[in-house]
Amino acid sequence: MSIQWYPGHMRKATREMTKILSSVDVILEVLDARAPISTSNPVIQEITQGKPIITLLNKSDLSDPSYNDQWIDYLKQDKQKQTLLINAMTNESCKKIIDLISALTRKKTGKNTLVMVLGIPNVGKSSIINMLAGRKITKTGNEPAITKGQQKINLRNSIMLLDTPGVLWPKIEDPEHGLKLAAIGSIRNTAVAYDQIAPYIIKSLLQKYPDTIKNRYKINVSSSDEYEVLEILAKKRGCISRGGVPDFNKISEIIVDEFRRSLIGRISLDIPK
Repeated sequence: MSIQWYPGHMRKATREMTKILSSVDVILEVLDARAPISTSNPVIQEITQGKPIITLLNKSDLSDPSYNDQWIDYLKQDKQKQTLLINAMTNESCKKIIDLISALTRKKTGKNTLVMVLGIPNVGKSSIINMLAGRKITKTGNEPAITKGQQKINLRNSIMLLDTPGVLWPKIEDPEHGLKLAAIGSIRNTAVAYDQIAPYIIKSLLQKYPDTIKNRYKINVSSSDEYEVLEILAKKRGCISRGGVPDFNKISEIIVDEFRRSLIGRISLDIPK
């Protein structure tokens, strides 16, 4: 199963980003801390070669804390990048980001520092911009592709942010890669259905976090088959169709929603090697 969800505005946005890159001083690359490799856009990596990059592992409050520091160490191997673990819903990381931008551009004089904010859909770029600006400037939401075009935001400290739409790459070949992006909400549910995403989430939990199912849903699971577990959960939550048949669509929506809101627990889908 390859996934193709590449709206026209993404193609246009990639072209526009490429055109303006020559005047950009620093790249803020936003990744989801639950899946740092899966949310790293290879197209972005290609077009930003040579630019200083600050990688922000956002949504660290949702990711497995035992892997967060490991990801920082792993990503530090790329000498082109500086990496910070952040939660854009708090202001604790704001000064660290500003100080790092200033450190990377301290030799620059005469005009504002232009910082381009890049990332795939729904990794929290707009929330980070609002945090840095100290006020709500850009629209945020728990769904992909809210930002449609570029906009500049003056931070009033010689730093100008350039907000860009979240862009994917034209075709996601690896099925598991695509399911990870769908699970965290970077791909619209019209492209990957809930009843495709939920089995993947349950399978990941069974393999990496078996206790979370027991703790969240108060059931003892002996099966390693994700579909059998979904059937048990459907009965537990009363997701039953006519004739007593488990409603897999309904239970799948519940599982995906609870995963995205971290109600199941702090889960990481990408594991550092």
